[in-house]
Amino acid sequence: MLPRPAGGPLAGIRVIDASTVLAGPYCTMLLGDLGAEVVKVEPPEGDATRGWGPPWVGPEAADGSRTAAYYLAVNRNKRGLRLDLKTADGGEILRRLLADADVLVENFRVGGFARLGFGEETLRTLNGGLVHLAISGYGPTGPAADRPGYDFVIQAAGGLMSITGASDTDGGGPTKVGVAISDVLSGMLGAVGVLAALVGRERDGGPAAGRGQRVDVSLLGATLASLVNQAQNAFATGVAPGRLGNAHPNIVPYETFATSDGAIAIAVGSERQWPRLCGALGVPGLATDPRFVTNGDRVERRAELRPILAARFAERTAASWLTALDAAEIPCGPINDIVAAFASPEAAALGMVVELEHPAWGVIRQVGIPFQLSETPASIRTPPPTLGQDTDAILGELGYGPGEIADLRARRIV
Repeated sequence: MLPRPAGGPLAGIRVIDASTVLAGPYCTMLLGDLGAEVVKVEPPEGDATRGWGPPWVGPEAADGSRTAAYYLAVNRNKRGLRLDLKTADGGEILRRLLADADVLVENFRVGGFARLGFGEETLRTLNGGLVHLAISGYGPTGPAADRPGYDFVIQAAGGLMSITGASDTDGGGPTKVGVAISDVLSGMLGAVGVLAALVGRERDGGPAAGRGQRVDVSLLGATLASLVNQAQNAFATGVAPGRLGNAHPNIVPYETFATSDGAIAIAVGSERQWPRLCGALGVPGLATDPRFVTNGDRVERRAELRPILAARFAERTAASWLTALDAAEIPCGPINDIVAAFASPEAAALGMVVELEHPAWGVIRQVGIPFQLSETPASIRTPPPTLGQDTDAILGELGYGPGEIADLRARRIV
């Protein structure tokens, strides 16, 4: 039985992470940040993201391999086990891990995990309290269930790409979001589902008291769920929303404007803010212009209003306008690149940049934890593991002797 470290609200919860790339590893990283012990089970060749570079981190290994920065993004607070699940002995190691685990996370193609000998009945027999999160592209049923799920394709098929990018009249076309957002959302929703299942397991008298359950999350479902107001707009009108660039479909003005030396973002989200914006811009009469009095008026006459505001913003610098808008309590901000965003005092106040000492790669910087708990704080305890870093230690804790471990290594099972 593996030791269970203390600390964090999920202290004592053991997670076996048999997922790769992004959605699953992001989910398990969140659980790890919250205190869970996460064992990352990688195939012999390692998680694919280890090779998704450049950029690379650290020096080249003796075998000529290097580790990509991408891998570091979602694999902290995990112990690393290298394991060939296609072998009988590899399957036995995983069974020993799962027998004493609370959560299993995997993102095999639908049916793939069962074909390795880990169907639902087998998992329930092995560990009746196990919460099994299965992440797939299109869900476990339906016409596309057996298709692989790739974020880029899901952004396209799920409608997100159709509302992202400049409009046709501005020469634009469907555009993906700048990060693999369908994967990230699936990982977040997966973590929510896991936490709900754990609460249900612990709730006396509930339908799942004392028992684990299967949780399914799909990239397509997560993407469709993320469309929120845009989906509701489509339901209400029967018309597919189009692309508006940086403009909002339901609020005006709520977009970017070019100043004399760069663009800024403004968000007039209430009727109280509209006259304050007009005052800050030096055009107070615009607030009572019957064409633009209400947000509904402004949405309908977006094409008339925008050139008026754009001409005014173009007269002064970004810094000058941001100062004036802040004074008028208008939500606004600069358009930072990623380096500038993390260098901002606001990011520093949130602790969103952390440094870790890695035994192989030296000091690495990472994105901080985005949530704060007053009584049981989350924490970053260990850097992302090298491939198979903790294999011997984990096998020893599972009862394997030095000779058995050496034999498993010789046969490339670990």
